[in-house]
Amino acid sequence: MTGELNRSEALLRAGLTASADHGMDRFARLVARFVRVPVALVSLLETDRQVFPGMAGLKEPWAGRRETPLNRSFCQLVVDSGAPLVVPDTRQDPRTRGSLAVSDLQVIAYAGMPLTDADGHVLGALCAIDHRPRDWSETQLQDLSDLAAACSVELQLRIAGEQICRDRDHAGVLLRASVELGRSRDLTDLVRRLRHLFDGATRPFYVGLLLADGPLLRRVVEPDTVQPVESALPTIELDARFPSARAMREQRTVLVRDRAELAAGYGPDAVTWYEEMGLRSAFCVPLAGRRGVLTWAWSGPHRMGVTEEAVLTAVAGYVSQAVERTLFVENRLGVAQQLQSAMLTELPDVPGLEMSHRYLPAADQDMVGGDWYDAYPLPPGGDERRPCLMLSIGDVIGHDMHAAVVMGQVRSMLRQATLGHAARSPAVALRDVDAAFDALGLGPGATAVHARLDPHGDGWLLTWSNAGHPPPLLRTPDGRVTRLEGHDLLLLDGSGTPDRHESVCGIPPGGALLLYTDGLVERPDGDIDTGIDRAASVLAAHGGGSPDELLEALAGAVGSVPQHDDVAVLALRVTPHAR
Repeated sequence: MTGELNRSEALLRAGLTASADHGMDRFARLVARFVRVPVALVSLLETDRQVFPGMAGLKEPWAGRRETPLNRSFCQLVVDSGAPLVVPDTRQDPRTRGSLAVSDLQVIAYAGMPLTDADGHVLGALCAIDHRPRDWSETQLQDLSDLAAACSVELQLRIAGEQICRDRDHAGVLLRASVELGRSRDLTDLVRRLRHLFDGATRPFYVGLLLADGPLLRRVVEPDTVQPVESALPTIELDARFPSARAMREQRTVLVRDRAELAAGYGPDAVTWYEEMGLRSAFCVPLAGRRGVLTWAWSGPHRMGVTEEAVLTAVAGYVSQAVERTLFVENRLGVAQQLQSAMLTELPDVPGLEMSHRYLPAADQDMVGGDWYDAYPLPPGGDERRPCLMLSIGDVIGHDMHAAVVMGQVRSMLRQATLGHAARSPAVALRDVDAAFDALGLGPGATAVHARLDPHGDGWLLTWSNAGHPPPLLRTPDGRVTRLEGHDLLLLDGSGTPDRHESVCGIPPGGALLLYTDGLVERPDGDIDTGIDRAASVLAAHGGGSPDELLEALAGAVGSVPQHDDVAVLALRVTPHAR
């Protein structure tokens, strides 16, 4: 079986099969001319047939097919023995007289010389054939042997040239892997990039990543391109008799060269599954830290050279690093997202007001942690039916765990500062947070709008203070939108306690207020004022309806381009004619 695998691999690299090849046909014609025979063949032995890439004088239907089954092949006798086969009359020789080649192809006299690769593996035979008995002369056999040697050299050059191409492809794979795999954003992106590394002669039929999950190996799939291999077997138990499971258990590379090795070394489930998936060979490499297994699989027998094994093992090392980094980032992001979600609480139910909120994560999962909104009623005052309401929106500089922690602190400090001040002034609350930033060293800074809503006739009175944040947008019932301009310095570590100012305006029944973070209006290639104008247009068009409808329209506008930052939005509408 090893010899068959070597021969199959060599023929694959030589690029020769049951089709005409100009160089091989030339050797057949030279044999016919020098040895003076009616039929000459360059016959190569595949697993279940002999093929004739070189041919002269063969009759139909075999000439058109350029192949015969093995029961019509004398070439297999040359391959099996590794020596020339010279028969004056095949009908009389016990080795050949039972072959259908005698009756069907009229092979009566036969002389075949071995064709070999550089390692000495016999790939087939250069054959001289006559349709009548013949005593082969020493000169004819020497000429045939010399031509076979030349033909072998041609085969070896082709195989070597293909190997050079493979080595070049492998070097390209290693170079691309060092760059591409380090750029992966998540596990599915890692698998996508991994599969795009391979092309040409190095391209496997399937590349798969399995990660350890308790007693299982679980496949990482691309949701948009789930392959049959993945659908049929999404998980593998660690004690299963599969090559990938063995690689994981024994923490070593596992190579399965062909079906015979698979059947001999693994369970019937593995053999059945490989056959159903059209796989015949595989190379499995465990990831560092017992994270999982990387698997390459091919649709035919696969002989792996030292260079290829080294390259694929090195790629597995890059994958191990990428998996480790991705899982670490996902864990940190998961904690940050949970912390951020805990801060984004549900809105209170306030008579006379409709409110809605949205949090839109960035397209890049690394951009998480800093944006927040808040809304809470103050203790009852003069109008028990319509309590005062505090509103906040802000953005801590940075997108990481620290930003998420600082966001939670700022939000809590604003609440405490508001509730602890008799007048509940937004500006005073922001000054208190300034002092905390200065004293506690909370980080590079934050922006915020802190506002208070007081019942005022049929509508509400808005008092706000802006610490370096994009301006709120106010829509009046007639559809006009105004920027609530004016802001002070952002909240900064080491800035002392700057002056904070307040502004006041009324919101009539049917009016709407939009608070948002900069991710809604900023684009890397655009001006923030253009983004604010865009948001104002959406507010003008949809602010007359419910806040939910408005935020759906805003989400649709934002979703039309990739988000480079997360977005927090708080929308409020005064119920028409509310008292």
